[in-house]
Amino acid sequence: MTKCIQLADLNHLVKRLQKRPRLLVFTGAGVSTGSGIPDFRGPDGLWTKSTPVYFKDFLLSHEERVRHWTYKLEGWDSFRHARPNRAHQALAQLDHQGRLHTLVTQNIDGLHQLAGHSNERIIELHGTNRLVQCVSCLRSVKPDPIFAEFSRTRKPPRCPCGGFLKPATVSFGQAMPQEKIERALTAASQAQVVCSIGSTLEVEPAASVPRTASQCGAFYVVINRGPTAHDQIADLRIEGDVNILLPELTSVLDKGTGR
Repeated sequence: MTKCIQLADLNHLVKRLQKRPRLLVFTGAGVSTGSGIPDFRGPDGLWTKSTPVYFKDFLLSHEERVRHWTYKLEGWDSFRHARPNRAHQALAQLDHQGRLHTLVTQNIDGLHQLAGHSNERIIELHGTNRLVQCVSCLRSVKPDPIFAEFSRTRKPPRCPCGGFLKPATVSFGQAMPQEKIERALTAASQAQVVCSIGSTLEVEPAASVPRTASQCGAFYVVINRGPTAHDQIADLRIEGDVNILLPELTSVLDKGTGR
């Protein structure tokens, strides 16, 4: 049965992690809101302000490509200037303590890497805003010059091969990269503890990653402010601000190492 606990009652999770189990962390938008990046599904989320451009429409319509790039340009400064917050830093500390095996994220902001994680340990299921990619030849380039060009011309950029360029994120209606989801599910099947942090766990197939870990026998912890779709299957449910909970968790673990 799921148990709800508060900041003062992190001991259950601390004791689990002190045994250094094979840990998989799954993160969602709630980890990055503290860095000024808005979420999608909250009361003030991006879905309340803009209808997303579907991938097929991006490919077929010049007007939809303009709309997609306009939407991305509006949020570009927020992404470009965002820096890791205390939650990102605490997860990086878990990594540096040798306690984190794999980090699977729905986020596209690259803040986990900026906090100090290696690319090899991170699986970005929904891609990244830190690159622009050709949908035809898959060539990737740095985003700043591309955004600057679109801001000046309002013409959707194209690759030298003739293909359409778009930020290297998974758009609505676009297939998630199979290699990434397979890597994530493999890591999930091998995990002994899985922590879902800052996600409503409503988006599939991403939410299948922590659920798979739970089904394979991992101890499942859900940490979020507000309800999630997995509250009833979690072994432990922690309600609260991840920018408070995660630094407290890593601080207690760090003291336990004798550092």
